[in-house]
Amino acid sequence: MAQIVADERRPGGESTVRYRGGMRAGASTITAAVAADVCCVLAFVVIGRHTHGDGDSLAGIWHTAWPFLGGLAAGLIAGRVWRRPLAIVPSGVGAWVGAAGAGMAIRVAAGQGTAAAFIGVTFAFLALFVLGWRVVVAATQRFRRVSAARRS
Repeated sequence: MAQIVADERRPGGESTVRYRGGMRAGASTITAAVAADVCCVLAFVVIGRHTHGDGDSLAGIWHTAWPFLGGLAAGLIAGRVWRRPLAIVPSGVGAWVGAAGAGMAIRVAAGQGTAAAFIGVTFAFLALFVLGWRVVVAATQRFRRVSAARRS
C-alpha cells in the first residue's frame, strides 16, 4: 500500500496527493479518468440496448450496467487508478479487465445472460473505448512535449 507523503494544494485549488516514490495524481485528474471510464461503460450499455431493441429506460440501463460498473470499480481499485489515472498500464488495463472480465462474472452470478459473441463484443468494445481514450491522451501529451522541445 502506498504511503501518502503530502497532500498539497496547487494554484487554482486543485489538490495533489504525493506518494512515497514521487508519484503524483491530482484529484481532478483522477475524477476525470474515473468519469471517462464510467461513460465508456454506459456508452457500451446504451448502444447495446438500443441495437437489440431493449429500450432506453433508466431502469433497463441500470439493470444492464450495474455488473459492468461493479467490475469497473474492482478493476480501478486493482489497477490503483489514484496513482497514475491516465496510464494505459496499470490503470487502463485494470479498468478494461475489471469492466469486461469481472463485469461478465458478476453478470453470470446475477443470472443474466452471456452468449460467447456477447463476451467477445464486450471485451472488444471496452478495450477500444477504455484503453482508447488513454491512448489519445498519451499521444496528445507526447505531441505537446515534442512541440515544446522543438520550440525551445
